[in-house]
Amino acid sequence: MKLFYATDVHGSEICWKKFISGGKFYDVDTLILGGDMTGKAIVPIIEQGNNRYKVTLLEQESILESKEDVDEMVKMIHNRGYYPYLTNPDEVAEISSTPGRSDELFLEQVIATIERWMAYADEKLAGTGIRCYVCPGNDDIFEIDKVIASSNSVIHAEGQVVELSEHHEMVSSGWSNPTPWDTHREEPDEALEARIEAVIAKAKNPGNAIFNLHAPPYGSGLDEAPELTEDLRPTHAGRALVPVGSHAVLHVIEKYHPLLGLHGHIHEGKGTRKFKHTLCINPGSMYEQGILHGAVVELKPNKVGTYILTTG
Repeated sequence: MKLFYATDVHGSEICWKKFISGGKFYDVDTLILGGDMTGKAIVPIIEQGNNRYKVTLLEQESILESKEDVDEMVKMIHNRGYYPYLTNPDEVAEISSTPGRSDELFLEQVIATIERWMAYADEKLAGTGIRCYVCPGNDDIFEIDKVIASSNSVIHAEGQVVELSEHHEMVSSGWSNPTPWDTHREEPDEALEARIEAVIAKAKNPGNAIFNLHAPPYGSGLDEAPELTEDLRPTHAGRALVPVGSHAVLHVIEKYHPLLGLHGHIHEGKGTRKFKHTLCINPGSMYEQGILHGAVVELKPNKVGTYILTTG
C-alpha cells in the first residue's frame, strides 16, 4: 500500500484542498492528516460605508473598494489559515463589550469551516476508493470531533487502531506534551504515555504498525524549535533551537519499534530519523504560505519501501 501524510494545516483552505487532491495526484490509496486542522484567529473585514471595507492582515491595513476586492481578501485570509468575518463598527463594538462573544464567534467560524471541509472531502473522494484519516491535534477544539465523525469519507482516528492493510495497523493520537500556549489537547508526558499505551494495547502487532502521533519524539531532530523567552519571544533572533518533543513518544517508539512514525507539531522540524528499524517522519508545515508539505510512503508487508518528502 502507499499513503500520503500531511499535518499542521491550521485552517488553511488551500492546504486542505491540496491534501484531499493528494490522493489522486500521488496515486496513493490512503490519506492521513496528522493534526492541528484549525486556524488561530478571526480577521474582521469592517464596513466603512460607501461599499468600502477596512481589514488588517498580518499587521498590514488595507482598504477594499469593491466586491471583487472583498472576495479576493476573503480567499487570501482563508488560504492563510485565518477566518474572515464581514462586520461593521457597531458589531465590532458589541463583540468587544460582550464577555465571551468573541469566543462564540470563533467557535462558529471553526465549525463552519470544518463542515465545509468535510463536504469538500465527501465530494472529491466519493467513488475513488481512497481512504482518508484525520486526527485532531493539540491546537484543535473538541467541538470539531463530531463534525469529522459525520463525514461519509473522512474517518476520525483519534484514540483508534485502524487496519490499513492486511499487514499494517495504525495507532493514532493527536495529543501532545505541554506547550507554552496551554492548548486544548496537551498533558504531561506521564499522562500522554498512558494515553498512547492504551491505544497501542488495541493493536495486534505494534511492531508492524504505523504510530501516527502528533508530537515528535524528544531529541529526534524532528522536534527542534526556536528557544523562547518568558514572554514567548524567540531568543537570539530565533537562531537558538532546542528539542521540545515528547519523551512519551520517544519511549513507545523505543519500546515497540513500529515500522513507521508519523509526526508533526513542530513546523520547523521537517525531516526523517531512524530509530533502529523505525522510520520517523515530520514533513513540517508552511501553511501560512499556502504550501503543503507532506510525505509519500510505500509500505511493504514487513518494512517501509520507498518514501519521499513532498512540497506543493
